[in-house]
Amino acid sequence: MFGAKTLNRHAALANTMASRLGVDLTKAMADGRLPADTWRGAVLRCTGCSDPDGCQKFLAATAKTGAKAPPDFCRNAGLMESLRPTED
Repeated sequence: MFGAKTLNRHAALANTMASRLGVDLTKAMADGRLPADTWRGAVLRCTGCSDPDGCQKFLAATAKTGAKAPPDFCRNAGLMESLRPTED
């Protein structure tokens, strides 16, 4: 089992990744597109990341511009892409 520090770090990384990709997690949850258990699973998947420091660097580099896609190593790339707003 993971400690609170690890879970909090990865919850923050996953939340920030969503933000960089233009994903509104609160809205996705309210709309029923992101069930709570799916979000918990995403945070747990994130704890298995092979490069959390690289993720932090990616997030820092995209702080002002946002990101078009998550990095290749993102374990939640599919989920993040599925929650991205569609362009009309």
